[in-house]
Amino acid sequence: MSDSSEGEAGSGLSLRVLRPVIDGLAMLLTLTAICWAFSVPRYLGLGFYPQQFFAAILACALTLAYLTLPARRATTRRRVPWTDLALALASFVSVGYIAYGYPELVLLIFSRPPAVWVPGLIVTLLVLEALRRATGMALVVIIAVFLLYALFGDAIPGRLSGRPQNWQMLAGYMAYDSNGILGLPLSVASTVVVTFILFGGLLSITGGSRFFTDAAMLCMGGFRGGSMKIAVLASGLFGSISGSAVANVVGTGVITIPMIKRNGYPAHKAAAIEAVASTGGQLMPPVMGASAFLMSEFLAVPYSTIVMAALVPAILYYVALFIQADLEAARMNIAPVPKSEIPSAASVLRGLHFVLSFAVLIYALFVLRWQPERAALLAAVALIITSLALGYQGVRPSLADIFRGLSRTGHAVVEIILISAASGLVIGVLNVTGLSFNLTYALVQVGGGNATVLLALSAVVCIILGMGLPTLGVYVLLAALVAPALIQVGIEPIAAHLYVLYFGMMSMITPPIALAAFAAASIAQAPAMATGLAAMRFGWSAYVIPVLFVFSPTLILIGEPLDIGVAIVTAGIGVWLISASLAGYFSARLSMPMRLAFAVCGLAALVPGTAFEGAVISDILGVGGGLLLMASEVRRKRQRLAESVV
Repeated sequence: MSDSSEGEAGSGLSLRVLRPVIDGLAMLLTLTAICWAFSVPRYLGLGFYPQQFFAAILACALTLAYLTLPARRATTRRRVPWTDLALALASFVSVGYIAYGYPELVLLIFSRPPAVWVPGLIVTLLVLEALRRATGMALVVIIAVFLLYALFGDAIPGRLSGRPQNWQMLAGYMAYDSNGILGLPLSVASTVVVTFILFGGLLSITGGSRFFTDAAMLCMGGFRGGSMKIAVLASGLFGSISGSAVANVVGTGVITIPMIKRNGYPAHKAAAIEAVASTGGQLMPPVMGASAFLMSEFLAVPYSTIVMAALVPAILYYVALFIQADLEAARMNIAPVPKSEIPSAASVLRGLHFVLSFAVLIYALFVLRWQPERAALLAAVALIITSLALGYQGVRPSLADIFRGLSRTGHAVVEIILISAASGLVIGVLNVTGLSFNLTYALVQVGGGNATVLLALSAVVCIILGMGLPTLGVYVLLAALVAPALIQVGIEPIAAHLYVLYFGMMSMITPPIALAAFAAASIAQAPAMATGLAAMRFGWSAYVIPVLFVFSPTLILIGEPLDIGVAIVTAGIGVWLISASLAGYFSARLSMPMRLAFAVCGLAALVPGTAFEGAVISDILGVGGGLLLMASEVRRKRQRLAESVV
């Protein structure tokens, strides 16, 4: 066996032989989610507990994980070893047993018969090993620490001391209870996430993702630094449905990063812009990432409420990135994209039918108020119909392509389902041991009940916990561990959850472990750390704006309409000023004193007038001072032009 491949000469079955079974399981997973979203069992007169459905999805995903993921992550699988075939069979049988016997077995958790705790223990261990194969050791170690706490919590001194649990009862509780593996994260992954990834996959199959890249190129390619603006726009559009910042970098970065480099932009900055744009896609409505749907469930509010709250911060995030891309291009004299590389308007307009599917999605979500999974499936149906009828650039998908999309979706969601199931273990420990209350109390005590101190502490915790973890896993941990402490000191619940989501997401571009930035750096062949530092600069707004909407919820559209309107306008001016300061350019290169002046006025303008007593004055001074600085720079440039003409 070589380092690069697994089982080339070893025992087991060829992956090619097992391919029909693997693809069939993946398709079954997707079809099961579709049937549940459309309430097919109810129409057939069949009654199931939701946990039975979640277990069926997990059985498919866990089996797929052992059939497709090698034990050593650096290897390539060509044959499936007999041990992994045994683990795949054990996964299907044990989780299938839980799904079949759930109505009777769930009642026996606390009496601890072997029929409950033995399969519970097997499933827990299988989930952790599959998670290790999919994501690495970081999340597994964190979950293992929580499970050890559940068993030996009384050994922890002080306020964090917990109630120790019987290991047999704990195994049954984690596998059967609605607060364990079959809990809220898995319910969202099994319904909403599967259907939205199906929608995103169909966009790729039908040419929709290419259409959005072409549209971004047509709109932005003719302007200075057009390649960078294309990356910002295309990655923002695609990232809202990709479900992963790293997947978005890989999906769009292979096109945008070489294009930016060809225009003369440094490799590490090209990678940084792509990483920041891709990361922000999961903060951008109307679709956002999987975490937003989970947030809706945690807060027990409609998804539309989350979307409206996230809208202004996401727009400010992209406005800041777009302005920096424009000003950097001006400072470095980056030319527009060559006309030969820009698609014609006529060819792009033929793909406008792809926009219809998004219109259907938005209509179903916000007007009909359908469940997100049903809205996504309706949009997918609209996409299939228009693509089969009209195609894009002379290419129409076949029905076989559509059916293959079902299988591709099943493969794509395996990692998310494993993360969600494992996240249920954390939530289960928090509930059964009382750690959730104890940790909230401890964080509030450490912060001295001071919201500012607690916010700073929480930001550090969010970034540290987020290092090396997938997006969904980051949010589940933070929503369970940090958000309750913020709410405890009087912060608006939706603001608290958005705060931890933002800072958890920023771990994707914050060194020393910045997964999205490092993925972009590998594509750009740029230094990883330099890319991460540049990404932090381009993504500066995401470190500042969450603090502002915590102190003044006007930026998440909570408050009086006049206050909200003024806050949005002044924040926009503040973003422009700070972006100019960081780029070192406005209408011409800025001197260091001018850059500092722009930054100070920008920060003052960013702070909403309702943030604290006297904030209105800082707002007025920031906006007024910033406008004067802008005017002076424009006047200075005109004088230089006049002098050069003379």
